[in-house]
Amino acid sequence: MQQDYEMFTSKIYQKTGINLSLYKEAQMKRRLTSLYQKKGYASFQEFYQALDRDQQLLNEFLDRMTINVSEFFRNAKRWDVLDQTILPELLRKNPNPKIWSAACSTGEEPYTLSMMLSKHIPLSKIQLLATDIDDNVLAKARLGVYSERALNEAPKDMVNKFFKKEGPYYTVADEIKRTVTFKKQNLLADRFSGPFDLIVCRNVLIYFTEEAKESIYHKFSSALKQGGILFVGSTEQIFNPGTYDFETAETFFYRKK
Repeated sequence: MQQDYEMFTSKIYQKTGINLSLYKEAQMKRRLTSLYQKKGYASFQEFYQALDRDQQLLNEFLDRMTINVSEFFRNAKRWDVLDQTILPELLRKNPNPKIWSAACSTGEEPYTLSMMLSKHIPLSKIQLLATDIDDNVLAKARLGVYSERALNEAPKDMVNKFFKKEGPYYTVADEIKRTVTFKKQNLLADRFSGPFDLIVCRNVLIYFTEEAKESIYHKFSSALKQGGILFVGSTEQIFNPGTYDFETAETFFYRKK
């Protein structure tokens, strides 16, 4: 049984980049055993063979393994402000903006950015950096396969244009995937690159202490060009933007002075 499980985790890692050994073993083994038995398989080996030949089963497995709390175009009204007000202003200054999606989770945010940018500039000119501390969510982001619930707020024309539907799952088009470079990064410990025209970091800093938040805001400010924008989540308003050399551009958007 143990050897069967280890072989399974090794093959899954080779196939998807998701490292199941990063999860608590007893818990993961129980969860997976319950899943494959429910599907009618007798062992990890048998289950892997089925996953290897059935893309829809593999998609379902990936969806169960990575807890997805992100969505495309999450809080759509804020994305409208980005589309109609912030991006035109940034693109007037620089037609090839440098953009970073920080703590990007399973990829919905940077892919949303790319789709939105494609309304303003050709896809061939779009190159985004997307970072997260978790190897497994980055592996899932690179695969670009999502359940229907992740697309609840996505405009229908974007879904039709940039996704391929396979059963109940949606795969991001290769032309969008090519615009995003995913990298591992620890926001607290690692140095930031830059300078960026736009940094998007949403619904992440609510999990940090006040001290950690202050440190990260200072680092974001240093990583932005003068006039560059920081876009934060709808629960993350910065009440003292001047402390970080920011001014409020729009609600939840801060401009580097």
